[in-house]
Amino acid sequence: MLDLKFIRDNPDKVKAGLAAKRAAVDLDGLLQLDAARRQLIFKIDELKAKKNAANDDISRLIKDKQDPKPCIAAMKTIAVEIDTLEPQVKALDEQLQNILLNIPNIPHDSVPKGGMEANQVANNWGEKPAFNFKPKTHIEIAETLDIIDFKRGTKLSGSNFILYKGLGARLERALYNFMLDLHTSQHSYREMSPPVVVNTASMTATGQLPKMKDDMYRLEGDDLYLIPTAEVPVTNIHRDEMLNEEDLPLYYTAMTACFRREAGSYGKDTKGLMRVHQFGKVELVKFVKPETSYAELESLLGNACRVFEILKLPYRVLLLAEGDLSFAAAKCYDIEVYAAGLDKWLEASSCSNFEDFQARRGNISYKGKDGKKKGFVHTLNGSGVALPRTMIAILENYQTPKGEVIIPEALRPYMGGLETIT
Repeated sequence: MLDLKFIRDNPDKVKAGLAAKRAAVDLDGLLQLDAARRQLIFKIDELKAKKNAANDDISRLIKDKQDPKPCIAAMKTIAVEIDTLEPQVKALDEQLQNILLNIPNIPHDSVPKGGMEANQVANNWGEKPAFNFKPKTHIEIAETLDIIDFKRGTKLSGSNFILYKGLGARLERALYNFMLDLHTSQHSYREMSPPVVVNTASMTATGQLPKMKDDMYRLEGDDLYLIPTAEVPVTNIHRDEMLNEEDLPLYYTAMTACFRREAGSYGKDTKGLMRVHQFGKVELVKFVKPETSYAELESLLGNACRVFEILKLPYRVLLLAEGDLSFAAAKCYDIEVYAAGLDKWLEASSCSNFEDFQARRGNISYKGKDGKKKGFVHTLNGSGVALPRTMIAILENYQTPKGEVIIPEALRPYMGGLETIT
């Protein structure tokens, strides 16, 4: 959530940010509501001062054995006026809050202008694999090796749900165990295992609600949603808390199942593992001081990239342009891994700095040694990494002419020393 004072002081900058993210928000209407609210509060404060003065006068009159009735009548009139105005302020507060919850974060000045076409390749790593045969897609490989059952996944739950089998299930488990071990032992993250259902307050704090309600799975009859990413419960660990400055930064990692309806995926490639409704993902979340957050973003990006480097999977990093940023992000890098069978770059991680946007929504602040509040923390998160498209890249890039799959060396200890899926 943007600071209302920031909006008030920088309306042109906020309008430019809204235009860049193609957000239809009546900012002038918001500012008019804000002005009306502040005017009412000023009037209430004046009335309360008069009420306090009248109360003092009544005490003096009683002490001096004079008739206080006229003064009491005047004070009651003031009290009635205050009682009339305060609900109006509350109603304006609710209107302002509803509008503020639908205003996206403003892009950072370093973010490229324009839409998706303006995304910039910030880095390339590794060489695309060269084959002396036509590489198969992960769908063909998985079905031949009997490690993923797409048809039975559909039978169990519907289209775009996946059933991993045998060595496919073990390879998935190997991947997230490898990633959790990497991030906890080498990158200083603390492992968490949060719930995969959260309440409305949690989804609102991180920015999924109300904007992306149609993409969420909601449990009817309960105030609970299936999480779209571990970012939601992990960021909300510190909702409504004031952290100690000396404890920052805090780094957390978690592997969870993630659930997305993909309501806006019509017309996109949804075959195989490309776009599924339930998938595993290792998430990285940071709570940091504002002055360090952009250095922390680069560090976070490096942590996620390291996964692909150890697995020896070619990747590229995209710096997203303003129009391609998510609702809550001020700056974001996407990491795309190359898949030989599809001959495509596939997004497998996004690393974002939200600045204080989520912290304001979730009331996550920090204090100095003197115990006084210093402000809101900055929150960051990144996929470290998502499993389905990483699985695609492994199956397609490590395939052999026989249709087997060589297991990346880093995963073999998690596969009981197995070197090849046959």
